[in-house]
Amino acid sequence: MDATLKFAESHEWVKDNGDGTVTVGISDHAQQLLGDVVFVDLPEIGTEVEVGEGFSLVESVKAASDIYGPVNGEVVEVNEDLEDSPELVNEAPFEGGWIAKIKLADDSNLDHLMNAEAYQATIED
Repeated sequence: MDATLKFAESHEWVKDNGDGTVTVGISDHAQQLLGDVVFVDLPEIGTEVEVGEGFSLVESVKAASDIYGPVNGEVVEVNEDLEDSPELVNEAPFEGGWIAKIKLADDSNLDHLMNAEAYQATIED
């Protein structure tokens, strides 16, 4: 697991791109719980994202699960590869399976997120 990633309790990961944007996806743990992903409802460019509010949806053979905003900001890019290959969420959740890039409302937004070690501890309980 990439030590630079931050995590929300709702199983989203966040990577700081260093330019005022972050890349967001769901954790390996979350994709394992979901099972085979068959569809990702990508947000529209320009969508306002708020912490704890659903902004995307991932559907698997087992269930549909909301993806919650881990930060406040605006969607500036979506992973269009997921339209044809939603299984990337399962195969490479931290690389090819990212969902959206979000322009942060402000940098302190990342302070409430857990590091990889803290997140790992929450899912082992």
